[in-house]
Amino acid sequence: MSEAIRHSPARAVVIGGSMAGMLAAAAVKDQVGSVEIIESHDLPEGPEPRVGVPQAVHIHLLQSGGVDALEDLLPGVIDQLAASGAHRIPVTTNMVIYSPEGWYRRWRRATHRLMTASRDLTDHVVREQVLKEPHVNVRTRSRAVGLLGDGRRVTGVRIRTSGEGEGEGEGERETELRADLVIDASGRASRMPQWLAELGIGGLAEDRVDSGLVYASRMYRAPVPTHGWPVVSVNADPRLPEPASAGGILPIEGDRWHVSLMGAPGGQPTRDADAFEPFARTLRHPIIADLLALAEPLTDVSVTHSTANRRHYYERLRTWPEGLVALGDSVAAFNPMYGQGLSVIAQGALALRELARGGLVPGLSRRVQRAIARPVDAAWALTVGQDIHFATTTGKNPHFTDRLLQRYVNRLSLTATGSFRTATALTDVLTLQSPPTSLVRPGVLLSALVGPLRPQLEGPQFTPEELALLDGVRGRS
Repeated sequence: MSEAIRHSPARAVVIGGSMAGMLAAAAVKDQVGSVEIIESHDLPEGPEPRVGVPQAVHIHLLQSGGVDALEDLLPGVIDQLAASGAHRIPVTTNMVIYSPEGWYRRWRRATHRLMTASRDLTDHVVREQVLKEPHVNVRTRSRAVGLLGDGRRVTGVRIRTSGEGEGEGEGERETELRADLVIDASGRASRMPQWLAELGIGGLAEDRVDSGLVYASRMYRAPVPTHGWPVVSVNADPRLPEPASAGGILPIEGDRWHVSLMGAPGGQPTRDADAFEPFARTLRHPIIADLLALAEPLTDVSVTHSTANRRHYYERLRTWPEGLVALGDSVAAFNPMYGQGLSVIAQGALALRELARGGLVPGLSRRVQRAIARPVDAAWALTVGQDIHFATTTGKNPHFTDRLLQRYVNRLSLTATGSFRTATALTDVLTLQSPPTSLVRPGVLLSALVGPLRPQLEGPQFTPEELALLDGVRGRS
C-alpha cells in the first residue's frame, strides 16, 4: 500500500451490489480505507433471489479461468462454495456434450474444472466473504444518478436514497458521495454512456449482436444423487435449416438439476410448463428430455428474451477521466448460452486488483479499463464469433473471414471428438484460460489437419455407475 493511501485513506464507491460489484469491492478493499457499495434494493441475508437479477433463474457456471480468478480474489471461496453444495466439474471427464460435430468424449484425464451452483448460492457465498470486511459497507435503497467531477477526473457520485417502505420517487433525498475511485458495476442498465456525455466525453463505440435466442428455465429434483453427476448439454448447430435450439442440465446444490432450454425466433420455448419437456425433445438429441422424464419439476418455467451480446468500447475513448472504472455487464454482456459472463467479471476484477496494488496513481483508471477489456475481447470473440452464424442474428453479418474461421473452428471441434490434445487446446480457450489465438499454434493446426484419432461416439457417454442409477430409477417408475 502506498504511503499516500496509508496516511490519507482513500474511499472507493462501487455502483451496484451485483456479483461484479462485490468482486470490484474485493479487488480494491486492500488498497483503500473504505468501500461504499451503492445498491438500489435490499440484499438477501442468505442464498435467496436478489431483486434486479432476472438472469439468476437461468443456468450459470464458472469456467476454469473464472474459478482461478475468483479464488485469487477471495482465497478459500471455492472451497466455501463446494462446502455449501456447489459442484466441482472436471472437464471433460464429467461432461456429456453434443456439439454440432458430434459427442465429445469424457476423457479420463481432467484438464480443467468448472463450478456449478445456483446463482443465488454463488452470489451469497461471494457476498458473505466480501462484506465480512469491516471497511466494506453497503448502502441499500440507493441509486447513483450521476457522476461528480469533470472530463478529467471523477470525484464521486450523486445518489438518491429512499426510506423504509417508500417506493421509487417517493420520499427520496439526493446527496453527494465523494470518492477517490468510482467503479460502475451496475450491469446492463448502466447509465455510464449518458454520464460520460454529461462530462463532455463523446464518441463511444458500441456493438450489439442479437441471435434472438429465448431462454426458458426451471429447477428439478434430480432422480439420482448429483454429487459427481455430469453436466449435460445439447448445443445449437447454426448450419441446420430449422430455428436454432439448445439446452443444458447443470447439477447444483440440494440434489437438484438446473435446466435451461433455448430457441431462436420461429422455435422459441414458452412459460407453459406442459410444453417444457416436449420442447426439450425437439433438440438435436432427446437426451435432456429423457433425463427430465425421470425427474420432478420444482418450479415454474421462467423465460427471458435478454440474450443479446452488447459491448461498450470504453478502452478506445480518446479521453477517460481519472478515478473512474467500469466493470462487468456495464462494459459487456454476453449471450448466456456460452457461460462466459461470471468468469469475465472475475477476470476483470482481478485485473483491477493487480493494477490498483500500486496505489490510486495518475493514469490508473485508463490502464485498468484497457486491462478489463482483454478478457472481454476473448469472450466476445467466442460468443459473437458463434452467434453471427445464426440466420436470426441481427447487428452483424458474417464476412468471408468469419466463415473461413468458422470452418476452421468446426474442424477443430470435429477433431476434438476423437483427439485429447485438440480437445484440451479447444477447452483452454472455451474456459478462458488461453486466448483464441492459441488455436492457430503449429501443433493445433497439425492436429486439425490430421483430424480425429478415434471413431466418433454414436450416442451420449455415461459411465456404468451412472447407467445403473438411471436404470434403478426407471425400475421404480
